Amino acid sequence: MKRRDVLGLLAVTGALVTLPGSDEAPRGHTVAALLETGEELHRSLWQVFTLSDSKPTVFPAVRKQLDVLTKGLAEARTAADRARLCTMAADLYQLAGELFFDANWYTDAAQCYTLAANAAHAGGDHDLWACAMTRHAYVELYARRAPAAQPLLAVASRIARRGDSALSTRHWVAAVQAQVCAAMGDIDGCARALDEAEKVHSLDGHSHNGGWLRFDGSRLPEERGACYLQLGRPDLAKDALTAALAQPLSLRRRAAVLSDLAALGAHRGDVDQVVQYADAVLSLADRSNSGFIGKKLDGFRGRLAPLMSDGRVSDLDHRIAALSRTA
Repeated sequence: MKRRDVLGLLAVTGALVTLPGSDEAPRGHTVAALLETGEELHRSLWQVFTLSDSKPTVFPAVRKQLDVLTKGLAEARTAADRARLCTMAADLYQLAGELFFDANWYTDAAQCYTLAANAAHAGGDHDLWACAMTRHAYVELYARRAPAAQPLLAVASRIARRGDSALSTRHWVAAVQAQVCAAMGDIDGCARALDEAEKVHSLDGHSHNGGWLRFDGSRLPEERGACYLQLGRPDLAKDALTAALAQPLSLRRRAAVLSDLAALGAHRGDVDQVVQYADAVLSLADRSNSGFIGKKLDGFRGRLAPLMSDGRVSDLDHRIAALSRTA
């Protein structure tokens, strides 16, 4: 993944997003092609990203399309064309941010999400804008700066309320707010946010688009379990995580649930459970080269200290320490 290439484009795209439209010249060929096929292509890229076990394999196609999109923004002449291209930029830079996030390059991901938020605002799409802000909050949460995520989510919630009420945007914001509350030990706030997120089930099957908005409520058992684990309620966490594991899960989601179950075993002093689930996570990490999974395992290591007298646990600790943290 050539990070510098994307970061260089960020500056150019950021400038183009702020420039006003003009009717002085005819539409360029790149603009016409993007307006005809760009949105469908971006949906396809999100689908490939979602289905890929190894997320970095998607990067070359995303990188190439970022070039095309930058050229299109430079050619755009009318305000209407520019608005549509800005929403495409907000969409694609969120996907680029996801790739950086998976590799644990949080600063790069945050820059992509910031540009995506600005582009969505310029394009007039509140749901797209709120999702970019929520992804930015995820960066702070996983960088263990939960208090820094709160203002981002507060603004995302306000923006989402101005979006399409048929979409699940505001419910996803609430689900992430629950994780932030759990990280800060706020039990009541976490419960309220989870209750709000559960309301997603009252929406119909068209509440998400499978790309930059994928929240349909299926993640709530695993997110609820992770929150309970963070809040020191292993009894509640076990039921939620077990229910989550019974669902069809992507490789990254399965690794996250298994990691939380391993952490639950460490909390209970159950070495067999720790080794069983952590071994499974390490196997998934080898298959995916995911920095996100490595980060989950790294956080789990802190829970192993009381069990290190067992040779299986010390061996597990060494294997996690040797795991590459970046894609």
